[in-house]
Amino acid sequence: MAWSASQYGKFEDERTRPARDLLAQVPLEHVRRAVDLGCGPGNSTELIVERFGAAGVSGLDSDLNMLEAARNRMPGTPFVEADLATWQPSEPADLLFANAVFQWLPNHLDIFDRLINGLAPGGVLAVQMPDNLTEPTHLLMEETAHVGPWKAAFEAQSVRRQPLPLPSTYYSRLIGKAARVDIWHTAYNHPMADAAAIVEWVKGTGLRPYLDHAGDEHRDAFLADYLGRVERAYPKMSDGRVLLRFPRIFMVAVKA
Repeated sequence: MAWSASQYGKFEDERTRPARDLLAQVPLEHVRRAVDLGCGPGNSTELIVERFGAAGVSGLDSDLNMLEAARNRMPGTPFVEADLATWQPSEPADLLFANAVFQWLPNHLDIFDRLINGLAPGGVLAVQMPDNLTEPTHLLMEETAHVGPWKAAFEAQSVRRQPLPLPSTYYSRLIGKAARVDIWHTAYNHPMADAAAIVEWVKGTGLRPYLDHAGDEHRDAFLADYLGRVERAYPKMSDGRVLLRFPRIFMVAVKA
C-alpha cells in the first residue's frame, strides 16, 4: 500500500496535535539518541528537534514518498528507510517515538517488547495510535465495502484493521521491562468543513486500503457511496461544519 505525503499533509495541524500531546508526557530533559518511528513527512520529527535539539535525532519510515517529503522538510536530519516489523536500534536509544504507525502492525506488542530492549536505562518508548475502528468513519468503510460491484473483492479478503488490545494488555506486556508505564485515551473533536473534508482526511490513512482493494475501476463509485453515508452520519452543526470525533490511545513506558 503506497502512501501520499501530500494527501497526509492536508490535515497536518490535526495530525500533529496528538504527537505534540504525546511528546509533552515524555519525562526526559535531554536525549543523546532519539528516533521517530514511522516519521511520515517529518511533522513529528520536527517536534522532537524543537524540544531536544537536532543532535542525535533521526527518523525512519518504510515509504519512499514520505521519506522524500521528510528530507525536503528537514534536510539536516537523517531519515532512513526501514521496516518496523524487523528494525532494531544499532545502539541504545533514549527515545523511541511513534506517532500513528503501530496500528498497522498486528504484532506490535511483540515489537514493543523488542524495542524496549533497544532503549538505554531510563529511556522512553512513546506511542500514539488511532483507536477509532468503532467510529462511523470506519464502520461506514465496511458498509460501503460490502455493497456495489466491488463487494466480491472484500468478501474474498477483508482489509479491516484489527482492533487494538485493551490498555490492560499493553500494561501487562510493557511493565515487565519498565519502571513506569502510563496509558491514556484522548478523544479529539475536530471541526471539519463538511462531510467531504472527513472523506479527504481518511483518504490519507484508513480509507487507503479500501480504495486500493476496490481498484481503479470502482474508486469513484466507492468514494461516492462512502461520502453519502458519511453525510448522513455527521450532521451539520450550527455554523455549517461537522464534528469529527477521533479517539486515540497513548502510552509512555520508561525502561527500568
